[in-house]
Amino acid sequence: MGPPAEPAPPPSLAAVDEERAATEAGDAVVDVVDRDDRVIGTATRAEMRAEGLRHRAVYVVVRTTDDRIVVHRRADWKDVYPGAWDLCFGGVLDAGEAWDAAAARELAEEAGIDAPLRPLGSGTYDEDGAAINGRFYECTHDGPYPCPDGEVVEVRTVPVTELAAFLDRHPHCPDSAALVLPLLLDPIGT
Repeated sequence: MGPPAEPAPPPSLAAVDEERAATEAGDAVVDVVDRDDRVIGTATRAEMRAEGLRHRAVYVVVRTTDDRIVVHRRADWKDVYPGAWDLCFGGVLDAGEAWDAAAARELAEEAGIDAPLRPLGSGTYDEDGAAINGRFYECTHDGPYPCPDGEVVEVRTVPVTELAAFLDRHPHCPDSAALVLPLLLDPIGT
């Protein structure tokens, strides 16, 4: 018997990023919904993106105990808004996935944290070739934010009062800014 075999080297980050991008962009199956959130069919993520089909997505705002918002920069390989800053962790629901489960999953995948989620509301987004039925959540967590899945490449915290100015100075995801920023700036609708 010879010496034990050397373990295979881990894949390069570039190879992992390419594999993630291919999976995200294509194979996942999502529910196609109408404006009233009734499921009217399914499609692959690639079909949904290419055809601009209405789908479900969750948005999770992470607040720190000193009322700062955790913002993050998306990886350059993302199929939508690559390299853009986002004020929410989140993403598209898989076919048949429950809203709350998707929010918890996305928070764990993207931020690497587990925290009790509080509902913020819901809404629709119909711009930039996207048609989204969204639900919004928030949680409180002071980090660290290990961002294990590689979808997030940079994390910062920004005071709530400076969010709009931060987004004005940085390329950002327009859907979360349009849907969630007003809730953060005027949470009681005054």
